[in-house]
Amino acid sequence: MNKKAILVVSFGTSFQCQLKSCIEETENKIKDTFKEFEVRRAFTSNMIIKKLKDRDNIEIDTVKEALDKLKEDNFKEVYVQPLHIIYGEEYDKIKSGMNIYKECFEKLELGTPLLYNNEDYFEAVKALKAQIPENQSVLLMAHGTVHKANSAYFQFEYVAKKMGLDRLLFATVEGYPLIEDVIDDLKAKELKEVTLMPLMLVAGDHAKNDMASDDEDSWKSILEKEGFKVNTYLKGLGENKNFQKIYIKKIKNLIK
Repeated sequence: MNKKAILVVSFGTSFQCQLKSCIEETENKIKDTFKEFEVRRAFTSNMIIKKLKDRDNIEIDTVKEALDKLKEDNFKEVYVQPLHIIYGEEYDKIKSGMNIYKECFEKLELGTPLLYNNEDYFEAVKALKAQIPENQSVLLMAHGTVHKANSAYFQFEYVAKKMGLDRLLFATVEGYPLIEDVIDDLKAKELKEVTLMPLMLVAGDHAKNDMASDDEDSWKSILEKEGFKVNTYLKGLGENKNFQKIYIKKIKNLIK
């Protein structure tokens, strides 16, 4: 019997509500679509894996641990699909970690993150449109990185404008631009009101605390001090069925 598996890999989250509504919901859609495959989970964040184990006694595999188990369980075909947004450090980590397993399976394939090929950007913007209220100005919170893949966010913003989202901007938590870098851009558009929204699989710590909290250094507080009326949207992309469909399409292409 040719045992086949799909390993769904995300950065992870320590927020159990978001773990269910974003990651588990996406995994369940994948299970419903690919009934002949066993679907398993792995996280790339060792810190989150440890926190869930210590705090909640929930055990999540690393990619290495998950591949070791699939090998021990005699799976022949394994398709690894990341739920990451860009092809950054976490994606590189998955890719390099899989190399030593190439001879362990008859087929071992790695899918691409949300934003990878040019057409991905158009599909992702179309999916995002479904959750943006009409005529609202939106500032997306991206994670950001020092990795070259940070440029993916600029391409996303460009495509969004091409597709009619003229009042959409982005800033990052750990890359460029930062929130301070885009305040002048918001003022130049003569905006009075803006909705903050995470461009992340999960609306976790960054979205809840760095973006939407009342802390002095949160994006919400910073923009309110600059005179903006600020709304917050606290749902990750994993809750948007359109994004779930994008990952399913990527898996279908990977299997072909």
